[in-house]
Amino acid sequence: MAARSFSPIIVALSLLLLVTFSNVTEAYKSSGTLRLSDCKPRCTYRCSATSHKKPCMFFCQKCCAKCLCVPPGTYGNKQVCPCYNSWKTKEGGPKCP
Repeated sequence: MAARSFSPIIVALSLLLLVTFSNVTEAYKSSGTLRLSDCKPRCTYRCSATSHKKPCMFFCQKCCAKCLCVPPGTYGNKQVCPCYNSWKTKEGGPKCP
């Protein structure tokens, strides 16, 4: 009888783990899989909230061409694209917006 009372908990935990790992694998799967033709639309959205659109687009497209990845959203989320996140300027600041 005790074994049956744990089965809903085990099912719930298994489902939670499945959802968590599917989100992690989706993030890694999308990293580095863009085509060059996808860079401009992704960068247009990435740079849509800044007042410095021209430099943002220039560096975003440069980074996308090298890394084949643009982080989701208009700011942050760089951990999704390791190459995009680790490319730095000579001064050590982030190269990619």
